[in-house]
Amino acid sequence: MQEDRRRKVLSQRLIPDNEIDRLAAVRSIGFRAVETMPELKDLASLARDVFECAFAAVNIVDQDWLRFIAQSGTVVERCSRDESICQYVVHEGEVIVVPDLTLEPAMAHLPYVVGGPRMRSYAGAPIALEPGLTVGAFCIMHTDPRDLDARQRRRLTEFARLAGALFRLQRSNLLMAKAEQSLRLAAITDPMTGFFNRKALSELVDGQMDETLAAGRPFGAAYLDMDGFKAINDRHGHQTGDEVLRQAAGRIRSVIRAGDIPLRMGGDEFVVFFPDCGSEDALPTIAARLVEAFRTPFLIGDTPVVAHLSIGAAAVSHNGASREALLETVDRALYEAKASGRDRYVVRPGNMPD
Repeated sequence: MQEDRRRKVLSQRLIPDNEIDRLAAVRSIGFRAVETMPELKDLASLARDVFECAFAAVNIVDQDWLRFIAQSGTVVERCSRDESICQYVVHEGEVIVVPDLTLEPAMAHLPYVVGGPRMRSYAGAPIALEPGLTVGAFCIMHTDPRDLDARQRRRLTEFARLAGALFRLQRSNLLMAKAEQSLRLAAITDPMTGFFNRKALSELVDGQMDETLAAGRPFGAAYLDMDGFKAINDRHGHQTGDEVLRQAAGRIRSVIRAGDIPLRMGGDEFVVFFPDCGSEDALPTIAARLVEAFRTPFLIGDTPVVAHLSIGAAAVSHNGASREALLETVDRALYEAKASGRDRYVVRPGNMPD
């Protein structure tokens, strides 16, 4: 970089033209994950030995802050983007060397120059996640004036290239983990209603139940069965029946709490699990609201469709209770509700706390 252009660049805060895309690339890396990568820490330590400098670091230039992903030598706790020299490396996309920071008007006043650790020189090479997307800088600093020759600049660029490769590896790992999580979620989700399906019983519910009971809190469950749903399919067709199920799921969600776990067991049968269902009257209150929510006809196009709800519910609070035993109790309660005329709920006595 020519001297006059270098001084112009160093005299202002510059925002890259592709800043939005660059920040999106920064977010895609996953700060917490890369901060724990031992390879980056080893890279910073190796660079400090190679360049015999006071400080070496792998940095990411975020929207407002310089994030120290790995550093060796003098420890720097925090640095704003405005006070960082790495921001210029990111803007230019090439190596920047400042042999004497005290001779640069825009840098002589920086806190790490005028105060501890009193840095005097800086060199940084761009870390690119992809061509044209520079997310940070691999930098070294000395406490005395220091320039880098051509060979040293190439070496610094090599360190930055290795850091970029590790960033890309971490991003790939993060994307793979998200994809795996999405596949796992899809496998336990009912596509019709968006509720969990039967597979979630062992994947999700059992662990939540064990955790709740171990903490001394009650865990409840309720079977929900739509009255006359088969007649809806027979009279209006399965397309109408499917729409009724989707709207039914919406009504259930509108009543239960955010932390409750709804599942579609199949057909028109649902079960809702209630972690920490609270006081003894909590389940009857929720069940009554659910029954009431289904007394309003579903509107499918211009056609009102009636489908009431029968509910059986129960709760346990002793550690070691099983989900299977709880659901057996709930199933008996549902049978009582249906035998009593449907469109109602039955909460069987359990060992709820006093």
